[in-house]
Amino acid sequence: MKTLALYGGSFDPPHVGHKAVIEALRKLEYIDEIIIMPTFLNPFKSKSHAPSELRFNWLEKIFKEFENVVIDRYEVNQERQVSTIESVKHLLKKYKDIYLVIGADNLHSLNSWDNFQELEKLVTFIVASRDNIIVDKKFIRLNIDEKISSSALRKNIDISMLPIECAKEIEKHYNK
Repeated sequence: MKTLALYGGSFDPPHVGHKAVIEALRKLEYIDEIIIMPTFLNPFKSKSHAPSELRFNWLEKIFKEFENVVIDRYEVNQERQVSTIESVKHLLKKYKDIYLVIGADNLHSLNSWDNFQELEKLVTFIVASRDNIIVDKKFIRLNIDEKISSSALRKNIDISMLPIECAKEIEKHYNK
């Protein structure tokens, strides 16, 4: 059984920061495979700005040349909000160890995640640095040097912050 890094999120839109996280994860010798799992709808949000199928397709284009990186349809196929613990339990049927990758901006809300105490026993957290947020030593810190967020990008699309593989498509969608 392989060791997995699970990187879930809305990816609404995907940006160079997301790509930087994957590049950094690929350098970790204890990770055999990386799964990027876009949400159908984030459990903490009431809507998405781009449909899940479109976000999934963008991620496939961006990461198609990356070895051992898989874009997983599990949450998109559920066509509902899916909690992280549900996705982790689904993946534990196939993988021995799961590293759950989150952005440092999620640290403040971890205790409100569905069944967080159980989730914490099932995974090892890798936290991607962001906005000078302090990452507790109990987590593995992944140093990322991109100053970008999807919510900021939606307000002001900057094509230089979008992955080149589908930058024009993304820009066109958000500048309707």
